Order: sequence, then structure tokens, then C-alpha cells
Amino acid sequence: MSDTQAIIVVGGGPVGLVLSLLLAQQGVASVLLEARKKGAADQDTRALALSYGTRKILEKLGVWPLLEPQATAIETIHISQKGSIGRSLLHACDYGQDALGYVLSYGALCAALGAQVSRSAHVRFIDEAQVKSITHDTEQATVIYQRHEKSQQMATALAVLADGGRSLETIVGLKRVTKEYGHDALITKVRTELPHNHIAYERFTANGPMALLPNGERDFSLVWTGEQAYIAPLLALSDEAFLSQFHTQFGDRVGRFLSVEKRMTFPLRLSHLQDNEVLHLVVIGNAAQTMHPVAGQGFNVGLRDAEVLASLIAEADTALGGMEMLKAYRAYRQKDTKRGLLFTDFLVNIFSNDLVGVTKLRSLGLGLFDVVKPIKRHLVGKMSFGK
Repeated sequence: MSDTQAIIVVGGGPVGLVLSLLLAQQGVASVLLEARKKGAADQDTRALALSYGTRKILEKLGVWPLLEPQATAIETIHISQKGSIGRSLLHACDYGQDALGYVLSYGALCAALGAQVSRSAHVRFIDEAQVKSITHDTEQATVIYQRHEKSQQMATALAVLADGGRSLETIVGLKRVTKEYGHDALITKVRTELPHNHIAYERFTANGPMALLPNGERDFSLVWTGEQAYIAPLLALSDEAFLSQFHTQFGDRVGRFLSVEKRMTFPLRLSHLQDNEVLHLVVIGNAAQTMHPVAGQGFNVGLRDAEVLASLIAEADTALGGMEMLKAYRAYRQKDTKRGLLFTDFLVNIFSNDLVGVTKLRSLGLGLFDVVKPIKRHLVGKMSFGK
């Protein structure tokens, strides 16, 4: 099969789904290739932290009214350091926003976006499609995939890789630069004695940062990061011992921790693609850059990738997938992605150690940050819209 008119999007997760829907709104056809069976991700309960800017993208697609009842708003962010009186507060109302962000399950987002895709005449969704290779020449990209043990081929002026990087090794000319932190993130959900009141907590400790994100009526999603040797043993603890150890690190701001759900860990790294000269291919989302979760930026940066790319495709007055268009996309996205990578890396390096003298400086810095309004406004703009 050959179809050089449609954009081919590899990866039917939220970033790929959003890109196809944004293109569809402007009458641009796309083919979505997803390795999993359609609807397989709809029951995934993992928490996503959505920025206010991401809400605006979802509003543009018409899916936010369906998602808002399932999302928990973050109206305040409380930032603190263990062993220090320095702290800072960010309030959505100070910046003319309904919320600083939202917590929503991955599955709920996939289900809403998938339903919208099913109704679109401009999107062709092909599930259980295992991409085997992506090649290119001066005219087009060619995607070979296997579905139900049958190999198929598609050609396109532009292929977009949005599968989190699973297909990168099949593409000649792409090189990923990776920094291994030697840290893991433990994720789970906890119930607390006191209500969350729509407050998210960012807590820095000598072992690494931790975040509590309001999720549901009384629960929090927990992201606890640190060196692998520190985090791994936490999986083996009883629920009672785990909650006690976490309480020691976090403190009493939400009262006692009453229960914890299943705990999972994954390794943390910072990575990005080097500038490449691969014609007729764009890489977006986690396939293009992976960030430490300390600032909750990674997923939202990926959706901004999709939004910018969709606009460039719809307004293209140069060859689709040609070098001029690819350079324009990189120029639009370079500042946002590089600043996001540098910012998260800075936070990890500064707030994940207990060097003599540094603790007091961090405490002073948090206190100053709380009263310097232009810096806080800049940070909220960065977290919300990437600028």
C-alpha cells in the first residue's frame, strides 16, 4: 500500500493522538500506527500532570469538557526543603488562571482522545501495528510495519515519531544523547488524614525530590525519587513501614498517611536527540526528549511539540518534510525544550545533595523566591505554556 498524501504518525499515545486531531481540525489527513490493541491504554491509572497550557490544547480539541470531571485541579503549589524553614507558595489566582495544572489518569486521557479520533474522517487509526523500520530519501519517508503477521508498507512526505522512542533504533541518522542519573522514581497513590485542598507539594530532600499531587477527593499521587540504592528497598517494605518512612521525609502537612497502593519504580534519565539531517521525519514527545519528573514538564513539552508541528504542517509553504520546514520546526521548539531540560537538570543537581553550606543557601533561595514576584511569574509561565 502507498499513500503519500497522509502524514504518518507512529505512536497512538496522547502525543500522537493530539497531533492527528490538531491536523484533522485543519483538514490534514493522517494515519496513526499504534503497537497496542485499540483501547488497551484506556484503563491505565497512572497519573499525568497536565499544565494549564495543556488544558488549553485539549479545549481546542473539544475534549476538555469530557475530561474536566475526572481531573483534579492544582490550585496551589507548596515548595519546601527538608530541614529548612524556607518555603514558597504559588497560587493560581495570582496569575489569572483557574489552576496551575491538573492531575488526570493516562487512561482517561487516552479514552477521550481515542473517541475523538474514531469520529474523525481525517484520521485513520491502525492498531496492533509493529513498526519495523523507517527509511527516507530526498522525496519521502517509508514506514514498514507488521500487523497480524503480515508486513505492510506506507510512503509519506512526512513521518512523525511519537512512540516514546521505541522505534528510534530502526532509523539511520538519529542519535540520542543520554545522561543517566543513577536515580529511580517510585510512583504510587497514598491516602492522607487531611484533605488535599487542591494543593500540590514539591519537597526537596538530601536523597532527592518528592512530589505529592492531589488526585481524586482525598488521595495524592506520589513521585519519590532518589538513588537506586535508596529507592529500591522501599518496594520491599510493608505498607505501614513505607508510610512511616515517607512521613519522616515529608512531614505533617497533610496529617498521617493512612494507606498506599501498589508501588512501582522506573529509572530516571535526561536525554535528547542531537540535531539531525533526516529528511521527511520529525521526532516529538518523549521520543525527542526525556526529562526528570521533578518539574512535571516532560509530557506537556511533548504536547507543545505536537501543537507547533501541526501549525507548521497546516501552514507549510515549503516542501513538506524538506530541510527548510524541519529547520523551522527545530527553531520554534529549541528554546522551550532546551530550557526544560536545563531547568529540570538544575533542580536535580542543586536539590539532591547535602553538601556543607548548600542547604542554607537553598533555604535562603526558597525564601527569596517566595517574595520576588517577577521570578515566580516567569516560573508559572514556563510551567504553564513553556515561556
